[in-house]
Amino acid sequence: MLDAARDCVLAVGVRRTTLTDVARRAGVSRMTLYRRWPDVRTLVGDLMTREWIAVAVSAIPPARPDATTRARLVDGLAGGVAAFRAHPLFRKIVDVDPELLLPYLLDRRGTSQDALLGLITGALEEGHADGSVRRLHPDLQARALLLVVQSFAMSLRTMTEPDDPRLTDAAFLEELRTLLERTLSP
Repeated sequence: MLDAARDCVLAVGVRRTTLTDVARRAGVSRMTLYRRWPDVRTLVGDLMTREWIAVAVSAIPPARPDATTRARLVDGLAGGVAAFRAHPLFRKIVDVDPELLLPYLLDRRGTSQDALLGLITGALEEGHADGSVRRLHPDLQARALLLVVQSFAMSLRTMTEPDDPRLTDAAFLEELRTLLERTLSP
């Protein structure tokens, strides 16, 4: 059902997606959907959580004996920003229904953000243990990192200049890596 919701949102955006459309695409009755999701917003919230966590998890490089936890964390966060910005669902929401993201930027954390904080906190604790990450309260450190990477993910396109090779997506992502490396270094 989440796949059907994803297809609907990609086709017409969140505001124009209905539970009837999702049910039809999923081959289930509307009542089946209503038993699990009371409305499209709740369904899309679960869809975003699934998609964003999958992006984050896939961006984390596997542990290697020659790489520190800090290096993996920097690679994962910078790679996650790039992957998130390229994700078709994120692009569609930003282009068609950007107001859906505002509560998560201005008012409250969502399920996806809490899950991301859990991933980041776990990596920070590993980095504290192996000495590759500056010691600080892990929750404070994780939240500060999430604020930074969210800013890059959400607002990067407002800062790039297509006619200036020094102000490209790649240049900003490299600067993000520098910021992360410096803030995490012991």
